[in-house]
Amino acid sequence: MFEAVVSLCLTLSDGPCRDQLLSGHEAMTREACIASLAASAPSLGSFDGLGVLGDPTCKPMAEPLEVAEVAAGVFVHMGLIEEPSKTNRGDVSNLGFIIGTHGVAVIDTGAARWTGEALWRAIRLRTDRPVTHVVLTHMHPDHALGAAPFSEAGAQIIGHANLPRALSDRQANYLESLERLIGSEQFLGTQAVPIDQVVQDRLDIDLGGRVLELRAWPVAHTAADFTVLDQNTKTLFAGDLIFHRHIPALDGSLNGWQAVLAELQKMELTRLIPGHGGPALDWPGGLAGMKSYLNALETDTRAAISEGARLGEAVEIIAQSQAAHWELFDAYNPRNATAAFTELEWED
Repeated sequence: MFEAVVSLCLTLSDGPCRDQLLSGHEAMTREACIASLAASAPSLGSFDGLGVLGDPTCKPMAEPLEVAEVAAGVFVHMGLIEEPSKTNRGDVSNLGFIIGTHGVAVIDTGAARWTGEALWRAIRLRTDRPVTHVVLTHMHPDHALGAAPFSEAGAQIIGHANLPRALSDRQANYLESLERLIGSEQFLGTQAVPIDQVVQDRLDIDLGGRVLELRAWPVAHTAADFTVLDQNTKTLFAGDLIFHRHIPALDGSLNGWQAVLAELQKMELTRLIPGHGGPALDWPGGLAGMKSYLNALETDTRAAISEGARLGEAVEIIAQSQAAHWELFDAYNPRNATAAFTELEWED
């Protein structure tokens, strides 16, 4: 299969440069790909500020993301249980897509444009149906910054009602930090895209013979947590409301997160897809690790506050009993303990 690309450079004088996918022109032959480009010349406006090295052209399809079919028509890419780096190129979160008879919905798009491009290729290798929707489960950059190739192809970007504000407030910092972590070449062309539709409560989308239930949650992992339930297979894409192996990261409300987990537990599911780990967890057993960690975080934090411990002292002891059960524990637990202590010490 062939795809259309254009080579873009940070600066034309000394690079770095990277081929950027022009989605929607895939074809079985180079001639057909070139004909598609000629029939519908792609806009390069989204690459303003970068140097264009030559005209768009067609090349053999580059490497797709690896995905697993966890249920009929439901595919998941499992990110590495690591912090973003130049070695892993930011491929550290779970992404997925669901295929209906009329269209495809993508759930999360990764940390950079290259991730979204590679996910697009994985879809194109399995169906030629249009990608009609992209659902972003929250604003963290490892889930949200690869959406541009889908937006450029006409997909509707959907998220929590709080998502546009959350992205706007953090966008500059996210773009700067991710570029530093994974390197300018791999990050080239990455940008946040506008959210086309926001959801206050729930929304159903029909992919053709397949209805997805989208649900916005109260403040929990973040202030913009959003889930996708495939009603056909009872598969829930939980985003970072559920972590597996990778220690949870608290960027919202501990009390709120525990309340949301209690609501999730009432759902009738077959499996869930966590934001990290998995890639598919049994139900309801997949909740056990999350509940155990958050309960330890709450119990130890309340005990430290009751004993009059200072924040710096408390952070050293809170949830330490959980250390053996989670990867990246030392990177995240002190932040979680700080957030929990700050939240709970001001309760009435």
